Amino acid sequence: MAKEQGQKMIAQNKKARHEYAIEDTFEAGLVLQGTEVKSLRQGRASLVDGFVDIDRGEAWLHNVHIPEYSQGTWTNHSARRKRKLLLNRVEIDKIERRVNEKGLTVVPLALYFKDGRAKIEIALAKGKKSWDKRQSIAERTANREKEQALGRHLKGMRD
Repeated sequence: MAKEQGQKMIAQNKKARHEYAIEDTFEAGLVLQGTEVKSLRQGRASLVDGFVDIDRGEAWLHNVHIPEYSQGTWTNHSARRKRKLLLNRVEIDKIERRVNEKGLTVVPLALYFKDGRAKIEIALAKGKKSWDKRQSIAERTANREKEQALGRHLKGMRD
């Protein structure tokens, strides 16, 4: 059987990029059961309520919903169980230190297969206030309008 190449996106947490200011990102492997992998290969997962906790020197992923595999039997997994993340000791220590010092939180951003292995992108993030969210929306809108005006100008259209 040929080995998978490339990256296949399973789920993204777009809400996290809106709710949090992302400071640093990490890629981690996941410890999964067989039926979880099969369910992920069908492209089914939700990262919306997920978060990462460091407990006794190990990183754990909580509240990520991977639905039960439809053809699974009594060996099926529970949908919201906590899953262990595979990170280097240096990365775990760095995350734990920054969470304790600065009051940051760790949220999952994306879940994907990379060369046949399930990976998750996690981020050290700081919660945005409501005015920060409005400001980022205003900046995005202004940039979009600027790009559209430039495009119209290059095409020779009037404003």
